[in-house]
Amino acid sequence: MDTRNPGRTMLDIPSRVRVHVETLLAAQNDMGVCDALQQYAPAGKPDTMNAPHPPKVAGIDSTVPSPAHTVAPSAPGTSSVVTSNAPGAPGALLQGRLAGWVADLTALHELTERLARTATLTEALEELLRAGAALVGARRGLAVLEPDDGLGPDTTVGLGLARSDLGHLETVPRAATPYGRLLGTAAGLPGGERAITQPDLFAEQGLDPRQREVAARLGYAASHALPLTTEAAGRLGAAVWLYDRPTEPAERQRHLVGLYARYATEHLTRLLELERTRACMATISEELLPSRLPRVPGVRLAARHRTGPRGGGAWYDALPLPDAALGLAVGSVTGSGPSAVAAMGRLRASLRAYAVMEGEDPVAVLSDLELLLRLTEPARSATALFGYCEPGARKITLAGAGHSPPLLIGERRTEFVETSVSAPLGMLACWEAPSAELLADPGETVLLYTDGLLHRTGEATDRAFARLHAAAAGVPRALRGDPGAVADHVLRTLLPDGTGAGCDDVVLLAAHFE
Repeated sequence: MDTRNPGRTMLDIPSRVRVHVETLLAAQNDMGVCDALQQYAPAGKPDTMNAPHPPKVAGIDSTVPSPAHTVAPSAPGTSSVVTSNAPGAPGALLQGRLAGWVADLTALHELTERLARTATLTEALEELLRAGAALVGARRGLAVLEPDDGLGPDTTVGLGLARSDLGHLETVPRAATPYGRLLGTAAGLPGGERAITQPDLFAEQGLDPRQREVAARLGYAASHALPLTTEAAGRLGAAVWLYDRPTEPAERQRHLVGLYARYATEHLTRLLELERTRACMATISEELLPSRLPRVPGVRLAARHRTGPRGGGAWYDALPLPDAALGLAVGSVTGSGPSAVAAMGRLRASLRAYAVMEGEDPVAVLSDLELLLRLTEPARSATALFGYCEPGARKITLAGAGHSPPLLIGERRTEFVETSVSAPLGMLACWEAPSAELLADPGETVLLYTDGLLHRTGEATDRAFARLHAAAAGVPRALRGDPGAVADHVLRTLLPDGTGAGCDDVVLLAAHFE
């Protein structure tokens, strides 16, 4: 605090310090925060003042243009040696500059922290647009994601733009749009240009008539666009911010949004790889499951499968058996990722073979499956439920290995089917448990499901079962004749947001008896 002027705060710098003004002004456009701290040294140490710049700070380029609120530099011809206490001295100049740099670094840190908390591509693109709009002083914008490798996903996200507005923008010839020009080459514009600014669209010579028409319709008059590129992944897309009136971002704003976009593109690259991995795992998992369910007189089937974010090993199956019978199965192997999906495929294929050979004895089917699992995958366990269904008699003979009991849904009852309590496959030296029989009335639906449905609720086991029972009992009367509608109603009731709290796969298999 300056004792002569209590209202003004000064840096705590000794009065003996003297600075060569011409050197300071010559370097001010190339200094970051750490540069300024190191170069502002006591007189008599020119080697320290002229030392090379330190490395970048926290990933931020130290070549930051001067803040808009920095004290104006001294005019040429002024004294080159001044004291730090004089009005307009380098101490006050440095204080203003440091305040500007610290404010910029703080703002970028907060914005990148918010971006780092996004978990999906759509969330990250929306946050990129919001942060960029704040940095360049715009109100609206759009981000176009089109990876250069052509593997997708391709998407367009808008800020302050409705879906119909994005549709209007897509009617403009691509070569005339800023993002179209940026996406034309993997490295941005020819000549090394990294951004496109259109400060006044309607005063621009040679503007495409359709672009002029869409700009007038949507009410924007200027734009600033940046490519989203990285050295490793190449071009990912482009971001465009739209202004309501003719204007353009200042040099400081361009620099800050460029730094932010560089970090945002790296984050988008990581999310893109994660999204592709998830999509690949979901595709593999779906391909390992039945592409269609069999049609057997007397019973109608429906299945629902929700893959977890890491890819799990849950499966379902329904296969015709001799004597007009039907084999129904659901199960899940431990673990997640590619190895769990591969194990699920092997286990399901083996169960189909055992079901064809001795499906009328579900206990024998699961015993054979347990022996195979113990011999081939000793480090893995699995839960399974297999039912030998006789549609004509409306009877299912069930055997379960550590699996949740089926749910019977009808006009006059909604209840869990009692099955024997047993350990999962691979947990004991020899698995065996008695079977149970289920007799259904006409019009009733038997719902088989995996434990992932209960885990996704985020509730304790007893509360999750209670919620499942309430959801099944609440199926509207008009929907009870459709097994697909029953499964959908249960899913919507237990998982309103479609995902739930856990990351397990969710499988439902519904059998409706005529």
